Amino acid sequence: MRVAIVSDIHGNRHAFEAVLADIGDSGCEQMWCLGDLVGYGADPDRCVALAREYATVCLAGNHDLGVRGTIPLEQFSRGAALAATWTQEVIAPETLEYLQSLEPASHDAPVGLYHASPRDPIWEYVLSPLQAELCLDVQEERVALIGHSHVALSFSRFRGAAATGETRDADHELDLTSGEWLVNPGSVGQPRDGDARAAWLELELEGPRAIYRRTDYDIAGAAGAIRAAALPESLAERLYFGQ
Repeated sequence: MRVAIVSDIHGNRHAFEAVLADIGDSGCEQMWCLGDLVGYGADPDRCVALAREYATVCLAGNHDLGVRGTIPLEQFSRGAALAATWTQEVIAPETLEYLQSLEPASHDAPVGLYHASPRDPIWEYVLSPLQAELCLDVQEERVALIGHSHVALSFSRFRGAAATGETRDADHELDLTSGEWLVNPGSVGQPRDGDARAAWLELELEGPRAIYRRTDYDIAGAAGAIRAAALPESLAERLYFGQ
């Protein structure tokens, strides 16, 4: 079975709709989301509605948990807290109800699913081989998918060797048939790896193997929606630079 993996949509309807169109053309049979449907972007209701319609599995990210009141907004940066407060004020009751039904990790799939990491599914940014090593020590599954950092990357560890990893460009393919893996698809709605295109991943479970994908979308439209909502200007500007 081939699965589309998405993460960190962050209220960016324009990016999410573009990615869903590409997923529809890809032959993927399911879509799994690693969390953070809301926060930063100006279309939380639409993004949650699309996740409800298309995601077979969906996790809660830290922004989802902040908006629903599970974790205090004092733990967020100023811009993130402002966006979360705005989201709390504008979302529909059914959007909040869906967010309240989600958890930050799942062990029901053939691979591990975590919003942030196996050690800390809510907050840990796995960006170094040392962090990956510590996560691989505790993760229950040989292959795990993580989000949260907004960077398309992977880490692997093979018998007798330390963990290694690197960022991944579009169309890079991973052979997951051996070793232990942490795989991050990158962010749909707010990439932070220098590539402004929306990021997602094709996962072939029978291989297993994974292919990194990038999708062009209407960045000006997403930035304009942020400005129209009077959210911080930085949240609009960063979309153009993939930062």
